[in-house]
Amino acid sequence: MKAGERTETPCWGRRRAGILLHPTSLPAPHGIGDLGPRAHRFADFLAECRQGAWQILPLGPPGPGNSPYQPFSAFAGNPLLVSLELLAEEKVLTASELRGGSRLPARRVDYEAVKKFKEPRLALAYERFSRNRPKGRYAAYRSFCRRNAWWLDDFALFATLFSLHGGRPWTEWEKPLRLRDGSALDRWRRELATEIAREKFIQFEFFTQWRRLRMRLNENDVKIIGDLPIFVAHNSADVWAHQELFDLDSRGRPRFVAGVPPDYFSATGQLWGNPVYRWEAMRRSGYRWWLDRLRWSLELFDLLRLDHFRGFENYWQVKRGSTTAVHGRWVPGPGAPFFARVREHLGRLPFIAEDLGILTEEVHALREKFALAGMRVLQFAFSADAQENQYMPHNYTENCVAYTATHDNTTTIGWFTDPPSAFSTLSRRELERQRALARTYIGCDRCAPNWAFIRAVMTSVAGLVIVPLQDVLGLGSGARMNIPGSTGGNWEWRFCWGDLSRDIRRRLRQITEIAERDGSAR
Repeated sequence: MKAGERTETPCWGRRRAGILLHPTSLPAPHGIGDLGPRAHRFADFLAECRQGAWQILPLGPPGPGNSPYQPFSAFAGNPLLVSLELLAEEKVLTASELRGGSRLPARRVDYEAVKKFKEPRLALAYERFSRNRPKGRYAAYRSFCRRNAWWLDDFALFATLFSLHGGRPWTEWEKPLRLRDGSALDRWRRELATEIAREKFIQFEFFTQWRRLRMRLNENDVKIIGDLPIFVAHNSADVWAHQELFDLDSRGRPRFVAGVPPDYFSATGQLWGNPVYRWEAMRRSGYRWWLDRLRWSLELFDLLRLDHFRGFENYWQVKRGSTTAVHGRWVPGPGAPFFARVREHLGRLPFIAEDLGILTEEVHALREKFALAGMRVLQFAFSADAQENQYMPHNYTENCVAYTATHDNTTTIGWFTDPPSAFSTLSRRELERQRALARTYIGCDRCAPNWAFIRAVMTSVAGLVIVPLQDVLGLGSGARMNIPGSTGGNWEWRFCWGDLSRDIRRRLRQITEIAERDGSAR
């Protein structure tokens, strides 16, 4: 335990283990995982294997590149995750209308093909719903729209206008819409009333299905861990509706964009392209937009991972138009006053700080001041002296979350077998040195490296352990979810139920019980 670090009970309560898997990766009959029966079946798998947590990626409607970290809204849900099977149970789709999805790939998400299949069926479901107005259900829909108008109205209008303009960003719309002229907005709300209502219906279905799934998870004593990107996409309802809170020029274009300088993943850094905040404007408003965002997220999740936590202390900004993130500068973030305001309004902070990468003492101090759990990734453990490296299991604290890998890493099998150019900026010589140290440290001479890594984090003092399902399945780098800094082929991996063999289930449950992470609640 570091000096000054608080020792209160971790926000997840008892000692737990869990799985990292985005819902898009679930088996489902229509080309992409969804919130329907297979998600509930996965919840039961977690309980069977004594897993007390399910960590997912952001749930918003993904933008270009299908990245969940570039959503069109910080509040809306991804329409592609809406289960058509559950809509059929509600009698707004027929069984025959669900046929055809089985021809879509089972192991990868073909996003364009999925959109072509699901979007017309979602529109058809709304048409029947609005025509028939089923008693009780329609009243619930109207109530949902009223209670969530504070974000839903802007999102539904934005999504409809975005489609009307052929997918062009809002900065290319006509000036009255770009500047949100009141009379122009009222006109389009009237003319596009049906399309706007359909967008609201899809969100109603998404959150109805999500809350039903969360209830199933909580019944199984499984905590759901959400993911909150620090930045939002420029082409989003949030930036369009709250332009005063972002550093934009007179045409609404970002003056600077966010990223990180050269790092483990890229020699030219990562250029994310998100607009940066006007934190002073945020402060003058009492951080209202952020408080709304966090409050909404905590209605959906039990715990919340704060992506790129160091950006709250200082963040890397690059001029718009730059082709790499090499030339930028660090700019102060909102720091402790922001988190003090959040704690004042929300009480205890059930946050996991993504404190990875090159950090400063100030970043560590900010996390410790508010007793936020940090992250420890085993793949990063073998790059420095074992006595100093915080990613070494013997250096963990109870108030941390230990991972074999994250969605940005290659799989553990890939880390042991692939050339370094496939997943990092390491030299071959350095990677072989790290692998040799890892084999000695975790003792993987008698079992597969992925299970040795799982055992190392499971038996550590870390209060919470999260393992990507790819590592449980022992898959190679072809199952990787994301390569930071790249734009193609990411976020597509899926598994099939047959992958979860009886032996894998037995091993996962056994190591969880041996490490005393199954608790006494079940």
